[in-house]
Amino acid sequence: KTPDPYTFGDIEVRLRSAEVLRDGNPVKLSAREFKLLKHFIEHRGDVLSRNELLDAVWGYNFIPSTRTVDVHVAWLRQKLERDQRDPHYIITVHGLGYRFEG
Repeated sequence: KTPDPYTFGDIEVRLRSAEVLRDGNPVKLSAREFKLLKHFIEHRGDVLSRNELLDAVWGYNFIPSTRTVDVHVAWLRQKLERDQRDPHYIITVHGLGYRFEG
């Protein structure tokens, strides 16, 4: 079971109230960004393909562009990583997808 709040680094994620804090300050995430982060947290350590993330976060009826997941991951990195060019939490696994290390 995932603890609530869930913390990693200087980030606190309050899963039930859908709030995210960084160094105690609120971080504004869209509903989709929060769902993506929550899915990453619930599957931390697992390599998640873009298709798995699309199914879990966007649902079966959504027809995305192939870059939808990448764009949302980039937005999360902008808001959560100290250096988005050298991410420590949301790691790209080339050819496979993403892994959350928080």
